Amino acid sequence: METPKKVVLVTGATGGLGTAMCQKLYEDGYTIAANYRNREKAEAWHQKMQDSGIAVHLYEGDVTDYNSVGSMVAAIEAELGPVNVLVNNAGITRDGRFAKMSPEDWHAVIATNLDSVFNCSRQVINGMIERQYGRIINISSVNGQRGQFGQANYSAAKAGMHGFTKTLAMEVAKYGITVNTISPGYIGTDMVMAVEQKYRDAIVAQIPVGRLGGTHEVAYLVSFLASEDAAFITGANYSINGGQHVY
Repeated sequence: METPKKVVLVTGATGGLGTAMCQKLYEDGYTIAANYRNREKAEAWHQKMQDSGIAVHLYEGDVTDYNSVGSMVAAIEAELGPVNVLVNNAGITRDGRFAKMSPEDWHAVIATNLDSVFNCSRQVINGMIERQYGRIINISSVNGQRGQFGQANYSAAKAGMHGFTKTLAMEVAKYGITVNTISPGYIGTDMVMAVEQKYRDAIVAQIPVGRLGGTHEVAYLVSFLASEDAAFITGANYSINGGQHVY
């Protein structure tokens, strides 16, 4: 009897990093539950994935809303099976100097980038404990480690992931569950590539390896931490920034 494929839930799946993660995890034999909020964008993305031979299952859910996430997870588990791996990848930016930052921009970023990590992890953790297996991978940022002008909200949310990761990792280690963080630097996503060339050149000049990171490089690290072979790694943060920030 064939062993069922492990189910991985990727939040914010339709972005540049999410797309690369879904592709790599599918190639590695996982069943992909791809979370989205914008249906029109998600359906177009889904078609592109299908055209490239990548099978994903779309699931709508507002990661800032605990009950919405609960409904999404229930649907995934009813249709695909239990969530074995969670990748908390959803994120937004609302940049601006703190002296001018609105409460709305603060709360929107905290809700999407940090509250979502609680909402999604909380909705899958008890099932993982019952099954004595699980992988939670939180996508943070170099700017959660070092700070960044104009990103008090984003840096606070991404830094918060590290404390969450370390504490949850200790709480669930005895159940065969690992919890880790990945902190990418500047990656060549569509959003970054849309930045004017002279500004991109200034960013690259700060990166010792002399280039932007590839989405596939982050996806490779996600796949490694999701694997059974990474069972002794938990509570860790992996920097993947080309040497831009070392400590």
